[in-house]
Amino acid sequence: MARRRTHEYVPLTAAAAALVLVATACGTGGGDGGEASDSLLVWIMQGTNPDETEFFEAANTAFTEETGIEVEVEFVPWQDAQNKISTAIAGGTVPDVAELGNTFTPGFADAGALHDLSGYGVDTSQYIPGLMEMGQIGGGVYGVPWYASIRSVVYRSDLFEEHGLEVPENWDELRETAVALSEAEEDMIALPVPGDAQYSVMPWIWGGGGEIAVEGSDGTWTSQIDSEGSRAGVEFFTDLALEHGTSTTGAVNWNEIAVMESFAEEEAAMAILGSANPKAVLEANPDLEGRIGSFTLPGRDGGYMPSFAGGSLLSVFEGTGDEEAAWQYVQHLTGDEFSTRWSEETGFFPGVSASVDEFSASADPVLEPFAVQLKEASRGVPVTPAWTQVEAEKVLVGMQQSILNGEATVDEATAEAADEVERILNGG
Repeated sequence: MARRRTHEYVPLTAAAAALVLVATACGTGGGDGGEASDSLLVWIMQGTNPDETEFFEAANTAFTEETGIEVEVEFVPWQDAQNKISTAIAGGTVPDVAELGNTFTPGFADAGALHDLSGYGVDTSQYIPGLMEMGQIGGGVYGVPWYASIRSVVYRSDLFEEHGLEVPENWDELRETAVALSEAEEDMIALPVPGDAQYSVMPWIWGGGGEIAVEGSDGTWTSQIDSEGSRAGVEFFTDLALEHGTSTTGAVNWNEIAVMESFAEEEAAMAILGSANPKAVLEANPDLEGRIGSFTLPGRDGGYMPSFAGGSLLSVFEGTGDEEAAWQYVQHLTGDEFSTRWSEETGFFPGVSASVDEFSASADPVLEPFAVQLKEASRGVPVTPAWTQVEAEKVLVGMQQSILNGEATVDEATAEAADEVERILNGG
């Protein structure tokens, strides 16, 4: 007889230690490798979609009608996610499917907690490359992209028109445009250069021709942050603030939210923002409707500069006994109908490449350059569980802030950052 799961949720903030006991007592989660059940437990990160309850009611009803398998979705706060999942793994009470931030996936895969999906004949080429590479570890597939975000430049199209400016197509033109806006709009920030926004720094490392870190054949990681090309990119970006005055001194402490708010409040004329941000900007300030545009991050001498592809993957947990049904559910959420609906409700791009153009064409035209960025020039961080420690220690943020604060030269700051990345990734 098929086992059926029940579930009682105890918030981690109230009783993290009790999670395993409650889950075990209720028979929730997998890990026993027993007979397949007629229900799935799915953990989804909370807050990405304002209509998440209605979305999953529709998605789960359709899945149950098609397969006969019921689905229970639990919403997990992002700040609790890593601890909650780690606790569930330790207690053998994992869900069948979970949404994982793309930088989380390598760590949980390395721990043996995720089911290898490659046996299902997954066509990895259909997904956004910069995200898909985060789900591919050691020849296996441990997650597939669900939704994606990419960073490009959002700008005030009305000001460009007023001052006769064209969309810049290389670094020199970007600098000239920013300087022109600074001179024409003295009360505005032409292009904020944030200190606490590592994903706004990464494109300049890649755009200069460097890599954050490269794994050698012996498994040793070598950072190229201190390479000549990387330094040229970092220097160009920080010089916009230090030499050309296109930013503001306060931006040294700005994160991506602060940058978005400056643009929404009409304090900034251009800004490096995520693809979900234009929707949020217009919700915050409807007066900007029809007055903003976007362009793909320009390459040093033309073309496109790579940008970090963020977002979430959907992963199936190992040992639940329901791995095949869980993979069916992952395919259900990433299929045309529900991936498009999720994108429409959140502003994020679908994780499947073929759906990106369709979504951007039907959505705000401001998203079209972001779609180009995502498909043509998206990158991921080094695929290793240790990367989360690089982020936790804010290595790139520290590098950026030390330069902007005048505490270190570009050469000094990039050399220190490269040393720190190598120390962490090589287990030092």
